[in-house]
Amino acid sequence: MKKKLFNPIALICSLLFVIAVLADPNGKWVGTIAIPDGSQLDLSYNFKVDGDKLTGTASSPAGDAPVDNGKIMGDKFTFSVNVNGTDYQHSGKFYADSCALDIDFGGMKVHTTLKRPK
Repeated sequence: MKKKLFNPIALICSLLFVIAVLADPNGKWVGTIAIPDGSQLDLSYNFKVDGDKLTGTASSPAGDAPVDNGKIMGDKFTFSVNVNGTDYQHSGKFYADSCALDIDFGGMKVHTTLKRPK
């Protein structure tokens, strides 16, 4: 009975480990969003993870801003970016080859997908 349970549990643990390694959030991610005024904005984020803390830099044509109050909860994350005195809340989820990102522009949520640059 114990041997029958061990094999599936070992397989599941191995699979979760591989997924965690592939979904490493550290490094640069890039994407484009349509901001509320209708224009397109190129974004890039350079994330650094230390335990459950997410830090780094957000970059756009307006300049660079630090990633503040970043938290990682499994494959999900939250952080804020302060631009000209306004905090923009970000939330999302890391996948093996992409990152889903939602940005709150004062009640208007914008969704984008970030990818690693080639």
